[in-house]
Amino acid sequence: MNRLEHTRVYKETNQESSIVRINGVQFGGGSFTVIAGPCALENSEQVLATARSVEKAGAKVLRGSIYKPRTSPYSFQGVGRQGLEFLKLVKCETNLLVETEILLPSQLEFLTEYVDILRIGSRNMDNFELLKEVGKCSVPIILKRNMSSTLEEFLLAAEYLLNAGNENVILCERGIRTFETYTRNTLDLMAVPALKELTHLPIIVDPSHGTGKRSLVLPASRAALAVGADGLIVEVHPNPDQAKSDGIQSLHPSEFATLMTELKSAAPIYHKTI
Repeated sequence: MNRLEHTRVYKETNQESSIVRINGVQFGGGSFTVIAGPCALENSEQVLATARSVEKAGAKVLRGSIYKPRTSPYSFQGVGRQGLEFLKLVKCETNLLVETEILLPSQLEFLTEYVDILRIGSRNMDNFELLKEVGKCSVPIILKRNMSSTLEEFLLAAEYLLNAGNENVILCERGIRTFETYTRNTLDLMAVPALKELTHLPIIVDPSHGTGKRSLVLPASRAALAVGADGLIVEVHPNPDQAKSDGIQSLHPSEFATLMTELKSAAPIYHKTI
């Protein structure tokens, strides 16, 4: 079967790079847009403190999961629907957009009332029934690459969303599983220019999950800018050592501010604006 006759995701069927615009914020088109916030929302104080700090540093979107798919059933699973009130506070108190992860089609109705962007996590990239249902909504979607997927598999997962009617799709490279154990995953930075050759969709990078180490998030972020990514999604927590989820890879707000200062300085070299 000729892929070009049946797919919307490949560049051959859409030569012009897509730009996803959301209430004054855009992904693609020369913008380097940063999403930042805690791996998981915990309480209103944590959420607002993080939101205010990342906005001050230059982030445009708050990352904020209220549901957490975890390897262990005994790990923190998220605050659930209570977290929607936290996201509502962020939208009242700041100018940030908010995004969160969706796990089930049944969550669509209430999540789309509160959030600006839905995120489909790595573990659900191959959940095709979820992709079909989420693709029917009009809310922009971040699709994360599965830790074991090829680029073709990644793009065909995005095709489910496009085929269902949602063209506002942002791809996210978040690291793949290899034999290396020093890092949580191996951040496949070459996926960024490769995907730029294959698809018209914007692509961002997750240096937090991609490395799993706070000390490596800054260099990985600089590298993502250098290879042509359209933005980042970075984990930030006011007290990383006390975080209920992924504290080891979360930046303190002061570290995030340093990162943003460096990125703003370097962005013009790569013809990007932050």
